[in-house]
Amino acid sequence: MARASKGGFASDDAGKLVLRLALGILILLHGVSKLFGGVSGIAGMLGRHGLPAELAYLVYVGEIVAPLLILVGVMTRLAAWVVAINMVVAILLAHTRELFSLSPTGGWALELQGMFLATSVAVALLGAGRYSMGGAGGRFN
Repeated sequence: MARASKGGFASDDAGKLVLRLALGILILLHGVSKLFGGVSGIAGMLGRHGLPAELAYLVYVGEIVAPLLILVGVMTRLAAWVVAINMVVAILLAHTRELFSLSPTGGWALELQGMFLATSVAVALLGAGRYSMGGAGGRFN
């Protein structure tokens, strides 16, 4: 196994890159969809929960800005926590009825949301790694 320059293994950094790319790309696709379709559905959900509809625009931070930062590896830990918070809010607003449900194929009904949440927490804890613009030693990477 090849050693990375700062005492870790190069495969550790490659694994971090794979996690960042998977999370960043897949969440970004949701954000792009909202760019074209708008956030009115989210604004409606917020309103039904007694929250200001304007908060719906924060989804652009969680699904466009944060994934882009994760992809390039700048402020990665902070951006990953933003995605994690975004996923918790999405689960609470849109998916609470499914929280303890199984899908027709036997998996957890929220496995996609759960995987996004778990992956974002993993990226937040692991950091970007050396294959990033911020580098392995970056303050928030």
